[in-house]
Amino acid sequence: MAYFSITPSLISSLVLFFLLFVAPSSASNFVDVKVICAQARDPILCSSVLNSKVVGAKGAYLITFSQYTINVARVKATNTVNLINIMIAKSGSDPKAKEHYKICLTHFNKDEGAPNDIDYIEELLKKGDYFGVGTTASAIITDVDDCIIGEGP
Repeated sequence: MAYFSITPSLISSLVLFFLLFVAPSSASNFVDVKVICAQARDPILCSSVLNSKVVGAKGAYLITFSQYTINVARVKATNTVNLINIMIAKSGSDPKAKEHYKICLTHFNKDEGAPNDIDYIEELLKKGDYFGVGTTASAIITDVDDCIIGEGP
Protein backbone atom coordinates (compact mmCIF):
# COMPACT_ATOMS: atom_id res chain seq x y z
CA MET A 1 0.00 0.00 0.00
CA ALA A 2 2.92 2.38 0.50
CA TYR A 3 3.24 2.60 -3.28
CA PHE A 4 0.17 4.83 -3.41
CA SER A 5 1.30 7.43 -0.89
CA ILE A 6 2.57 9.96 -3.43
CA THR A 7 -0.05 9.87 -6.18
CA PRO A 8 -3.21 9.85 -4.02
CA SER A 9 -1.68 12.53 -1.80
CA LEU A 10 -1.11 14.72 -4.82
CA ILE A 11 -4.59 14.07 -6.15
CA SER A 12 -6.08 14.85 -2.74
CA SER A 13 -4.12 18.09 -2.52
CA LEU A 14 -5.20 19.14 -5.99
CA VAL A 15 -8.80 18.27 -5.30
CA LEU A 16 -8.68 20.16 -2.03
CA PHE A 17 -7.85 23.21 -4.14
CA PHE A 18 -11.31 22.91 -5.69
CA LEU A 19 -13.03 22.54 -2.35
CA LEU A 20 -11.34 25.54 -0.81
CA PHE A 21 -11.21 28.01 -3.63
CA VAL A 22 -13.24 27.18 -6.69
CA ALA A 23 -16.46 26.10 -5.03
CA PRO A 24 -17.02 29.25 -2.96
CA SER A 25 -15.48 31.74 -5.40
CA SER A 26 -15.93 33.42 -8.70
CA ALA A 27 -13.61 31.98 -11.33
CA SER A 28 -12.32 35.44 -12.25
CA ASN A 29 -10.54 36.07 -8.92
CA PHE A 30 -6.78 36.52 -8.80
CA VAL A 31 -5.31 34.29 -6.11
CA ASP A 32 -1.96 33.89 -4.40
CA VAL A 33 -0.32 30.44 -4.29
CA LYS A 34 0.65 30.93 -0.63
CA VAL A 35 -2.96 31.63 0.35
CA ILE A 36 -4.27 28.61 -1.52
CA CYS A 37 -1.64 26.17 -0.31
CA ALA A 38 -1.68 27.28 3.34
CA GLN A 39 -5.01 25.46 3.69
CA ALA A 40 -4.12 22.31 1.71
CA ARG A 41 -3.51 18.88 3.28
CA ASP A 42 0.07 19.03 2.00
CA PRO A 43 1.06 22.70 1.59
CA ILE A 44 4.55 21.92 0.26
CA LEU A 45 3.22 19.62 -2.44
CA CYS A 46 0.48 22.11 -3.30
CA SER A 47 3.02 24.93 -3.63
CA SER A 48 5.26 22.77 -5.77
CA VAL A 49 2.45 21.94 -8.20
CA LEU A 50 0.89 25.39 -8.41
CA ASN A 51 4.19 27.28 -8.49
CA SER A 52 5.19 25.20 -11.51
CA LYS A 53 2.25 26.85 -13.29
CA VAL A 54 2.99 30.45 -12.34
CA VAL A 55 6.70 30.55 -13.15
CA GLY A 56 8.01 33.87 -11.90
CA ALA A 57 4.64 35.13 -10.64
CA LYS A 58 3.00 35.24 -7.20
CA GLY A 59 -0.35 33.99 -8.34
CA ALA A 60 -2.79 33.60 -11.19
CA TYR A 61 -6.44 33.81 -11.96
CA LEU A 62 -8.49 31.18 -10.22
CA ILE A 63 -9.78 29.78 -13.51
CA THR A 64 -6.18 29.32 -14.71
CA PHE A 65 -5.26 27.38 -11.57
CA SER A 66 -8.49 25.41 -11.82
CA GLN A 67 -7.88 24.21 -15.37
CA TYR A 68 -4.24 23.47 -14.62
CA THR A 69 -5.26 21.50 -11.53
CA ILE A 70 -7.78 19.49 -13.56
CA ASN A 71 -5.09 18.61 -16.10
CA VAL A 72 -2.59 17.57 -13.41
CA ALA A 73 -5.23 15.53 -11.56
CA ARG A 74 -6.18 13.76 -14.80
CA VAL A 75 -2.55 12.77 -15.48
CA LYS A 76 -2.04 11.64 -11.88
CA ALA A 77 -5.23 9.56 -11.94
CA THR A 78 -4.06 7.85 -15.14
CA ASN A 79 -0.66 7.19 -13.58
CA THR A 80 -2.36 5.78 -10.50
CA VAL A 81 -4.38 3.33 -12.61
CA ASN A 82 -1.17 2.19 -14.32
CA LEU A 83 0.55 1.76 -10.96
CA ILE A 84 -2.37 -0.19 -9.52
CA ASN A 85 -2.29 -2.55 -12.49
CA ILE A 86 1.44 -3.09 -11.95
CA MET A 87 0.83 -3.80 -8.27
CA ILE A 88 -1.92 -6.31 -9.13
CA ALA A 89 0.49 -8.10 -11.45
CA LYS A 90 3.27 -8.09 -8.83
CA SER A 91 1.06 -9.33 -5.99
CA GLY A 92 0.71 -12.77 -7.59
CA SER A 93 1.05 -15.04 -4.55
CA ASP A 94 -0.45 -12.59 -2.03
CA PRO A 95 -4.23 -12.85 -2.45
CA LYS A 96 -4.91 -10.21 0.21
CA ALA A 97 -2.74 -7.63 -1.54
CA LYS A 98 -4.18 -8.53 -4.94
CA GLU A 99 -7.73 -8.09 -3.62
CA HIS A 100 -6.82 -4.73 -2.07
CA TYR A 101 -5.41 -3.45 -5.36
CA LYS A 102 -8.43 -4.70 -7.29
CA ILE A 103 -10.74 -2.87 -4.91
CA CYS A 104 -8.52 0.17 -5.21
CA LEU A 105 -8.78 -0.03 -8.98
CA THR A 106 -12.57 0.29 -8.74
CA HIS A 107 -12.09 3.75 -7.23
CA PHE A 108 -10.11 4.75 -10.30
CA ASN A 109 -12.45 3.14 -12.81
CA LYS A 110 -12.78 5.34 -15.89
CA ASP A 111 -16.57 5.04 -15.98
CA GLU A 112 -17.41 5.66 -12.33
CA GLY A 113 -14.30 6.54 -10.33
CA ALA A 114 -11.94 9.47 -9.94
CA PRO A 115 -11.11 9.95 -13.67
CA ASN A 116 -14.81 10.26 -14.49
CA ASP A 117 -15.25 12.74 -11.64
CA ILE A 118 -12.32 14.81 -12.91
CA ASP A 119 -13.98 15.07 -16.33
CA TYR A 120 -17.25 16.03 -14.64
CA ILE A 121 -15.48 18.74 -12.60
CA GLU A 122 -14.24 20.25 -15.84
CA GLU A 123 -17.81 20.36 -17.20
CA LEU A 124 -19.12 21.92 -13.99
CA LEU A 125 -16.35 24.51 -13.96
CA LYS A 126 -17.21 25.58 -17.51
CA LYS A 127 -20.87 25.94 -16.48
CA GLY A 128 -19.92 28.00 -13.44
CA ASP A 129 -21.37 25.43 -11.03
CA TYR A 130 -18.77 25.93 -8.31
CA PHE A 131 -20.84 24.17 -5.65
CA GLY A 132 -21.01 21.11 -7.93
CA VAL A 133 -17.24 21.33 -8.44
CA GLY A 134 -16.70 21.21 -4.68
CA THR A 135 -19.12 18.34 -4.21
CA THR A 136 -17.53 16.29 -6.97
CA ALA A 137 -14.06 17.07 -5.65
CA SER A 138 -15.17 15.60 -2.32
CA ALA A 139 -16.11 12.40 -4.13
CA ILE A 140 -12.59 12.16 -5.56
CA ILE A 141 -11.06 12.57 -2.12
CA THR A 142 -13.34 9.79 -0.91
CA ASP A 143 -12.20 7.55 -3.79
CA VAL A 144 -8.55 8.19 -2.94
CA ASP A 145 -9.05 7.68 0.79
CA ASP A 146 -11.09 4.50 0.23
CA CYS A 147 -8.37 3.16 -2.05
CA ILE A 148 -5.75 3.73 0.60
CA ILE A 149 -7.73 2.16 3.47
CA GLY A 150 -9.19 -0.59 1.30
CA GLU A 151 -12.88 0.27 1.43
CA GLY A 152 -14.99 -1.27 -1.30
CA PRO A 153 -17.14 0.92 -3.55
